[in-house]
Amino acid sequence: MAGPECVLRRSCATELMNIADSFADFSRFVGIRRDIHAHPELGFEEHRTSDIVARLLGEWGIEVHRGIAGTGLVGVLRQGSSTRSIGLRADMDALPLHEANQFAHRSTNDGRMHACGHDGHTTMLLAAAWHLAQKGSRFDGTIHFIFQPAEEMGKAGAKKMIEEGLFDRFPCDAVFALHNFPVGEVAASRSTRARSWRRATPTASRCAGAAPMRRCRTPASTRWPR
Repeated sequence: MAGPECVLRRSCATELMNIADSFADFSRFVGIRRDIHAHPELGFEEHRTSDIVARLLGEWGIEVHRGIAGTGLVGVLRQGSSTRSIGLRADMDALPLHEANQFAHRSTNDGRMHACGHDGHTTMLLAAAWHLAQKGSRFDGTIHFIFQPAEEMGKAGAKKMIEEGLFDRFPCDAVFALHNFPVGEVAASRSTRARSWRRATPTASRCAGAAPMRRCRTPASTRWPR
């Protein structure tokens, strides 16, 4: 008879396969990410990005709350009877950099670029929201999709959202976020802010700020990401 660990592994494997099947065609999200990349907006100026996020969440039947710290917004998805809730968070702002890439979706806003991957963060959270909103998605409770403005340049968009009652209005038992970095590793932290991190390998490392290896310290002209 299979033990609880074996059952859990099988359950996780099944869920991962369901997710893979759900995103068999992810071209829509590639298009969303490239569109956001082509139209970068600085902190507290993410009006176009916020509009896109709100429209898509609404199309997927997710409750939308806007105007939190200006351009910030929260999507709410409820299912089942549990009173437990979590938050999934992404940042939306770009950096004041000139983009030297030549691909079709390079920045159309001169002097602004998604050089720290927030176009990817926003799109990944949208993809998670879409997947979880599908019929047959398995969870019991409430999920808050938190789209934060102004993570960069010391503008403290998260602090402003909290000061404006983010967790009073949308209480969370836990909040999860990530920072993309294409090196084939996954990092996790129990920290209450995106400061400390631990690799999913036997070694550990720490750094200040949102990104391991200080990815965001880029020259004034850069050619990544695609």
